Amino acid sequence: MADFGGAELEAFRTEVRSWLEANYPPELRQPDAKTDPEAVWGGRAFEGSQDPQIVWMRRMAQKGWTAPTWPKDYGGGGLSPQQARVLDQELSAGRYRPALLSFGLWMLGPVLLEYASEEQMKEHLPKIVKGEIRWCQGYSEPGAGSDLAGLQTRCVDKGDHWQIDGSKIWTSYANRADWCFCLVRTDPSKKHEGISFVLIDMASPGVETRPIRLISGESPFCETFFTEVKIPKGNLVGRLNGGWEIAKRLLQYERQNISAGFGEGGTAGGASGDLAQIARRYLPDESGRLADGDLRRRITENKMDFQALRQTIARSAAESRAGNGPSAATSIIKYAAAELAKQRSELMIEAMGGHGLGWEGEGFSAPEIAAVRGWLRTKANSIEGGTSEINLNVVAKRVLGLPDPK
Repeated sequence: MADFGGAELEAFRTEVRSWLEANYPPELRQPDAKTDPEAVWGGRAFEGSQDPQIVWMRRMAQKGWTAPTWPKDYGGGGLSPQQARVLDQELSAGRYRPALLSFGLWMLGPVLLEYASEEQMKEHLPKIVKGEIRWCQGYSEPGAGSDLAGLQTRCVDKGDHWQIDGSKIWTSYANRADWCFCLVRTDPSKKHEGISFVLIDMASPGVETRPIRLISGESPFCETFFTEVKIPKGNLVGRLNGGWEIAKRLLQYERQNISAGFGEGGTAGGASGDLAQIARRYLPDESGRLADGDLRRRITENKMDFQALRQTIARSAAESRAGNGPSAATSIIKYAAAELAKQRSELMIEAMGGHGLGWEGEGFSAPEIAAVRGWLRTKANSIEGGTSEINLNVVAKRVLGLPDPK
């Protein structure tokens, strides 16, 4: 992809702005737009749907702008990094909704571009771009969480197909997913070198999912069971027993995208809104400022740290686009993001006082109930995508080059 100078980029910006204005469904401009909240994830369930969110997704996908930097040969936009930044800026400036949220875009697609065969890329990447298939991630198991390489889900060569037997846990949205990218054991005699990376159609006989109810009252995670599940030989990505390399690479993309979801007002950081404004609402002094000076100081520090984090994420993303994808530094960002998000939510609950204890009922507003449930949700921030302890180990070994403890 060629670099674009100032004049070319400004011409592209004008083109993007005009296209977005002309193609954004007018229904989505309304604050109370009636859309299915699951529509933004796409998938088979929305085939033929005329939900405004799906219409928006299809229009963006037709341009390849749901995956702007992916090659056009696989349905992507073929944009340069500079053009992709312009598109991001215009989407943000116009307050356009995301066209598509997708584990396929954030995690699977990038590793397919690196490790998959040409046939696999042509089969799966265009469907990811179009939002036709919703993906889930089959990594953690009941006995293999932080020690992921200890996984035991078996994948046995049956001649003309692979047979999968075992279970996964904390599989996000598995009950809504169409396909799963999954780590399986193909050689029980080796640990890291006995793992392979496969793709599984969730509609296959023998696949069962059970949602897990969390303390927040939600059930985004599932147990997933595989019983004599048959998958084609062509669903193995990369080389046999070479899945650990792909797994580590995918985790870098996952941590990069989890970190990008954190921020002031971001849902990963608890309830939405500006933390200082929310605190002033509950603890104002005579002049309207936040009355508690110590709390004011801690909120300010958190806001400053988040600003520094956002700048670091932006720099890391630019380096990733200019180089060969994300590096081990994503573990630094993911760790910091998780800690700051938990801190932000704790500060919000502290500022709300008794109003931050609401679970349900007329005595509490919807934002107050969302805040306490969001506070509970942030406890998972230091677990998902690799625990904080694991990420600190990665930083120590891969970034700082420290030796293993004796």
